[in-house]
Amino acid sequence: MASNEERIERFLRRILGGRTAREIADTLKVEDRPFPAHIPGGSSNAADAVEQRWSLLDIPETSRRALHDPEDSCGLEIYERSIENCIGTIKLPVGLAGPLRVRGIFASGDFYVPLATTEAALVASYARGAQVITEAGGCVSILLHEGLRRTPGFAFRSIAEAGLFAIWCMEQKETLRQVAGETTRHGELTDLGIALEGNHIYLILEYLTGDASGQNMVTIATQAVCEYVVANSPFVPKHYFVEANLSGDKKATAHSFVTVRGKKVSAEVTLPAEMVQSRLHTTPQQMERYWKMGAIGAIQSGSIGVQGHYANALAALYIACGQDPACVAESAVGITRFEVTDDGDLYASVTLPSIVVGTVGGATSLPSQQACLRILGLAGEGKSQALAELCGALALAGELSITAALCSGDFTRAHLKLARGRG
Repeated sequence: MASNEERIERFLRRILGGRTAREIADTLKVEDRPFPAHIPGGSSNAADAVEQRWSLLDIPETSRRALHDPEDSCGLEIYERSIENCIGTIKLPVGLAGPLRVRGIFASGDFYVPLATTEAALVASYARGAQVITEAGGCVSILLHEGLRRTPGFAFRSIAEAGLFAIWCMEQKETLRQVAGETTRHGELTDLGIALEGNHIYLILEYLTGDASGQNMVTIATQAVCEYVVANSPFVPKHYFVEANLSGDKKATAHSFVTVRGKKVSAEVTLPAEMVQSRLHTTPQQMERYWKMGAIGAIQSGSIGVQGHYANALAALYIACGQDPACVAESAVGITRFEVTDDGDLYASVTLPSIVVGTVGGATSLPSQQACLRILGLAGEGKSQALAELCGALALAGELSITAALCSGDFTRAHLKLARGRG
């Protein structure tokens, strides 16, 4: 085995590419030259603003038209509330997975699920899992809990002062709920918690956000709460921040894993042994063996939860349906479980505690994203809970398919055939 010194030497030789340390140092020096032109136009997507941005770029006309075709019937103005410094759009292929039969409190029926991805074999895998679930009579997918957090932080001179501030905030819970409610017609501050760390106080504000995913909604409401607190508390903080990184926003956290962030969903299905053999080319016993080994592997890696690839389903669905793709970082956390039943069949379940989705607001009203929500029948008000239950069912389909592929040896073969084989 190579020593640390040998490994470092090989690494340096590779990255230096024959250059000396002095030559590398010269490339890192600050250069005394004019700054490049500022990108003009800000949030304006008017034709002249877009043209000014393109004037900064030196690429072939064919490349430009791939991003922005002036003859495209869908103008860029519709994206003004979605992006800044816009120069065009990127096309992604969208495939259908399904049919996926769901028996839920809010999602009920057979769904063809649009998935936007460039990863070959992904849609095929989810389609297979969805079909098997449907042939087994469908899966049950249940919304368990809802809540979206913002966690402002306040700094004081002492623990005593911070503690007294915390008590005052708890006494003002109803008033703070009213203050937050004045900023939104659809959101509601439902709970107030406290975390004290030295002379810092974190308010754990939990909201219901209606049918919106609610990230902006809870930020605006929390800003109003902070301003009221600073103006009215007898214990004035030295400074505060509207979000102090305790909420779990766009990151995997243990807090979200054991509570909820967004919508918490659990889905289950029982597959007959003969169906596992004929459709998934393995056995319930082998699926359970893989799950046990995979669970230990996840623990050794420090994984939050035990699951195979929730992120594949959620990223593709989020992009297709106008959700915030960055929320996959928190949404793709949870627990998958496989067990052999007393009858020798396969019981499978998934639990995802942090699904952040909405069917109104954000990018859900953009043309392509709205079309994908309409394919699902989940566009508009009153549909966000159903979309969350569908996310749970889709994740279950993916866990069944990928685990079966790993058990049967199809995993590598599928990628060779569907990805490399297309070369």
